[in-house]
Amino acid sequence: MVIGVRNDSAKSPSPTDAELEILRILWERGASTVREVHTAISERKSIGYTTVLKQMQVMHQKGLLARSDRFRSHVYEPAQSQTVMQRRLAASMLHQVFDGSARQLLQSALGGRKVDAAELHEIRQVLDQYERKRR
Repeated sequence: MVIGVRNDSAKSPSPTDAELEILRILWERGASTVREVHTAISERKSIGYTTVLKQMQVMHQKGLLARSDRFRSHVYEPAQSQTVMQRRLAASMLHQVFDGSARQLLQSALGGRKVDAAELHEIRQVLDQYERKRR
């Protein structure tokens, strides 16, 4: 049984950097216990189990995680897919930082780093696909 999945998850607060780290692990691994998430984070940095536990409990309260009590240990999973969360965060940033201008967002994203030919080709393909859908 999944506990506490809010129907208004699109309105849940934006995740912090620490919360995004946990979400990335869950998107990659799938539903996991706190111990499994703690182990994954501990491979990169030193962090206490209770810190991860508390963070995941807060994320559940905020509507960022769903929690299942089917097993002895609670199993957590993201309340939203990675694609949905990325689009939501990108849209928020587009409006908050770039006053709704996709052009300014793209210029800023590309202007601050070197982009290889393969990635530029992929960006062109995405833009072409977007343009075809609009017709």
